[in-house]
Amino acid sequence: MFKIARANSLSSGVHGLPYQDIPGQFCVSEGWSGDLTTGLFVLGDKAAAIHGLRENECGLLNFVRCYDPADRNHVLELFEQAATSSSTFCFSTTIILETGQRQPLFCIGESSGLEERYSGSMLGVFFFPRFLVEGAQAMLRQ
Repeated sequence: MFKIARANSLSSGVHGLPYQDIPGQFCVSEGWSGDLTTGLFVLGDKAAAIHGLRENECGLLNFVRCYDPADRNHVLELFEQAATSSSTFCFSTTIILETGQRQPLFCIGESSGLEERYSGSMLGVFFFPRFLVEGAQAMLRQ
């Protein structure tokens, strides 16, 4: 994903911020976990809301349904591969909001405990940059 957005959502810049505070100026991050025994994932409150979910606990298909259709199958394949072999993974996509705008999303995760069939877990973090990208219709008009 290569995008540029106007700096209208960053209020004061990063000059003078301690290094540990700089990531919060640019993005919201929140952890998630998945239990491969049950197939259920638990997202943080912010991540669930951005994904358009009413509940924090859901299946994989529930939270990827809002992803850009061009990326959705690739993300599902990535999770499927990670569920069969302990590994680390990452992906980026956009969440298509009801307004037609797009929220960029970056994800880093890992799977572990897959020695026995139908067992194991996943753990990761979502990063949501503090800006939205114009929707597909607006992009087509350019």
